[in-house]
Amino acid sequence: MAVGQRLKHVVESQQFSRLLLDEIMTRASEMEREPHRAAGRLQGRVMAALFYEPSTRTRLSFEAAMLRLGGSTMGTDNAREFSSAAKGETLEDTIRIVNGYADVIVLRHDEEGAAKRAAAVSEAPVINAGDGRGQHPTQALLDIYTIRAELGRVDGVEIAMVGDLANGRTVRSLTYLLSKYRDVRIWFVAPPQVAMRQDIKDHLDEHRIEWSETEDLDSVLGKVDVVYQTRIQKERFADKPAYQAVKGIYRITAETLEKLGPQAIVMHPLPRVDEIAPEVDADPRAAYFRQARLS
Repeated sequence: MAVGQRLKHVVESQQFSRLLLDEIMTRASEMEREPHRAAGRLQGRVMAALFYEPSTRTRLSFEAAMLRLGGSTMGTDNAREFSSAAKGETLEDTIRIVNGYADVIVLRHDEEGAAKRAAAVSEAPVINAGDGRGQHPTQALLDIYTIRAELGRVDGVEIAMVGDLANGRTVRSLTYLLSKYRDVRIWFVAPPQVAMRQDIKDHLDEHRIEWSETEDLDSVLGKVDVVYQTRIQKERFADKPAYQAVKGIYRITAETLEKLGPQAIVMHPLPRVDEIAPEVDADPRAAYFRQARLS
């Protein structure tokens, strides 16, 4: 049975089983090797990109994928200001209207849970491209694919998730997916103000995934296969002093790389601000631009 017949909407990482993940990774690998075989598969289909929160990379990656598959795209980069939302229209009503124009809706929203709300009223498939502090499941799929491509495996991977873990939807979604794999170990590296939320820790305990918390990045660098660096998300902080207290707390530099294993990789969902020094880009272990290209 095709993946699309088992999964209409993509709103959270918990929807994916290990079997489904393996099928998606295999299909993605085949398409990467022979992209011409996928050309035209979505001929005549229309994708609507509704972005209530800005993102250049995420929107362009979805549009590029749709165009490469033969479909077409439409949408808005700032639906919060340049759509009927500015007049008070609810998200649900917007989705009901867009249903009449599009075959699939890619939604990015600043409110956690927005994708679930949209999917509840949508006849067309809804793909969550990030909802506030909630999740970003398609980024997590890309991250799993990157780990697999770079290291040759996901089972047994040891990963440090670094930075703003309380507000980082990418780390939340990736953690849910990693819980589907065997012998994974996760280090959450963050100050208490932006530590990983308890629901994720409870999920890992339930699935018997080993995890630890620390504020000391140097203490785990020699142990991990992946450093998943994230920026401190200024837009999620209610007051400037709280942001300034944790801004720049972790920074990957050439000195950091000296403590990292020779086969380990550095990932980042991007955009970066100052948490990875430009000097790191030339190191073969810097996988974040390769990670972005795979999307």
